[in-house]
Amino acid sequence: MNKTVLIDCFPESAEHYRADYAIVAIDVIRATTTATTAMSAGRRVFPARTSDDAFVLAATLEDPLLVGELGGNMPVGFHITNSPVDIAARDDHHRPMILVSSSGTQLMLTAVGSEAVYLACLRNYSAVATCLAGRHSRVAIIGAGTRGQFRREDQIGCAMVAKKLMDLGYVPENAKTAHVVERWTSMAFSDALDAIKNGKSAEYLRKSNQVHDLEFVLAHIDDLQTVPRLVGGELQNAAQAPVRGWQPAS
Repeated sequence: MNKTVLIDCFPESAEHYRADYAIVAIDVIRATTTATTAMSAGRRVFPARTSDDAFVLAATLEDPLLVGELGGNMPVGFHITNSPVDIAARDDHHRPMILVSSSGTQLMLTAVGSEAVYLACLRNYSAVATCLAGRHSRVAIIGAGTRGQFRREDQIGCAMVAKKLMDLGYVPENAKTAHVVERWTSMAFSDALDAIKNGKSAEYLRKSNQVHDLEFVLAHIDDLQTVPRLVGGELQNAAQAPVRGWQPAS
């Protein structure tokens, strides 16, 4: 039986694949990059859908760090926005991070109930593909999307994971998947990065004085072996074993 991979977009799409697939969630700018960066430093990470959910979860954890944005704005009472630069700069790695975002964490949590839920970004696409290969026969790679659009950076992230899986023996499940992979992997990777620089997400980061996050994303390519997997509400590194149980604060 062939091992297959497909590409889709938007949080609600995860509902179509929960029964038969492992799901890879991708939100390059910025949620999956922020989460992967935090985990690579040894920080525990818990995604949440809303700020209210985040505060409820925070009450069960020891000195949590509230990180995120909803509609582009940091919720009242949060410590920092959804920024890989800001999380990478912190040295309080002992503080568990609760992450909320407009699209990324919605996708992660909508995917719960599938065979497995993984996170990928431009920092870890090879590690994610290597981890999935041989574990799952059907993989759905889903871009979070922003404002109803399958943004370039998420297309590229999806394409890179899918191409690595195809190199490991997977076949694209539909023409859309084959097209996205061909479009973004047939060009020089530097040209793909230029496409991100000229995209709408990059434009938003510039206009909102958050260009440092764009520069971070573009400067950190396939440099991590961290493979976040959502288990029992917490992201854990699937590249390591065993899976640990979540222990709330006493």
